[in-house]
Amino acid sequence: MNPTSPAPALFAILMALFSCFVLIRKFGPPEEQGRYLAIDGLRGYLAFCVFLHHSIIWFFYLKTNQWAVPPSNLYTHFGQTGVAFFFMITGFLFFSKILEGRGKEIDWLRLYVSRFLRLMPLYAVAMGALFLIVFSLSGATLHEPISVLASEVLRWMAFTVRGNPDINGIERTSLIMAGVTWSLPYEWCFYMLLPVFALVNRVRVGRVYIIFSVLVLIFIFKNHTYMYHWLSFVGGIAAAYLVRIDYLRYLLRKKVFSMAAILLISATVAFFPSTYDWAPIAMLSAVFVMIAAGNGVFGLLTNAVSRALGELAYSIYLLHGIVLFLLFRYVIGFEKSKLLQPIDYWSAIIAVSPILIFISYLSYRKIERPALLSTDGLTSWLRNKINSYSEAGGVKR
Repeated sequence: MNPTSPAPALFAILMALFSCFVLIRKFGPPEEQGRYLAIDGLRGYLAFCVFLHHSIIWFFYLKTNQWAVPPSNLYTHFGQTGVAFFFMITGFLFFSKILEGRGKEIDWLRLYVSRFLRLMPLYAVAMGALFLIVFSLSGATLHEPISVLASEVLRWMAFTVRGNPDINGIERTSLIMAGVTWSLPYEWCFYMLLPVFALVNRVRVGRVYIIFSVLVLIFIFKNHTYMYHWLSFVGGIAAAYLVRIDYLRYLLRKKVFSMAAILLISATVAFFPSTYDWAPIAMLSAVFVMIAAGNGVFGLLTNAVSRALGELAYSIYLLHGIVLFLLFRYVIGFEKSKLLQPIDYWSAIIAVSPILIFISYLSYRKIERPALLSTDGLTSWLRNKINSYSEAGGVKR
């Protein structure tokens, strides 16, 4: 069996969908809330494809000790295209808020509180798991000065904006999470750029938010972040404008564009070895415009099972690396994992897929969702504190 055969990936996806089917039969389907059901369904497939991307990378890493792009267009795009679409979703949803906020003031405090509560609680749990694994691998022994260790931990806790260093001398610490945290600084940078985008679009913005936004712009230019990742955000921004054209939105929902979306994605995978070029980003952006307009791709993205998988997207994305590491390090063992034939290797990945889904469901229900529901309460508390400080002679916002 060829390790890069698409067949095991298909079986793993079907296993994930079946797991979600079982969950919605037991606990009910996700609510049909919001205007973008197709995007809700898309998220889950993207996150699970990133899991498959890292699964095949692990296969070759175990045999070569090289963490590298897999020798397969399909499995490469599972990861690169998956994250590109995630960036487009962010660009689309938050630029849409700006376009909807024209002529009035956006509640920036609530927006940033919601983003913090969306990302940080589960991230903190993932960091706890990472630190426990490092503690175990270190033999419960301190291998570095405490000041160095504290600096490493803080850099990880800060969403790896300043890098993801090895912790306590454990080489390739980032592989414990399959390196997924690299995308989060881009997300945060985009959030912090929103006030500048809003100002350009005639939305009222407080001075403090503008200052922070300009500082982020300086940080981006200073650190030479990768252009093609920002092009993905631009694709989402373009979609935010285009789906406001009523006739275009109506047209793009037709079945012919469902087929067009499938053909464009297939062509991207077939003809481009990487997502990181102008042409594939443009083709994927065209697909995303169709989905943002409400095209469910023959119902694939809008059915209850897909949307249930979509609810778990952040948990799948953030936790799958830890699941893979535990599987190969502690369950099977590195030495035995190196000897696995492709069919045995993929059998293990398919077997662990429902475990990942159930873990992600628990983390969504017990960590992500409760945190999101506390947004209004925390926002009100912070606003009262800020107002009290301002009345006492603090800085005007």
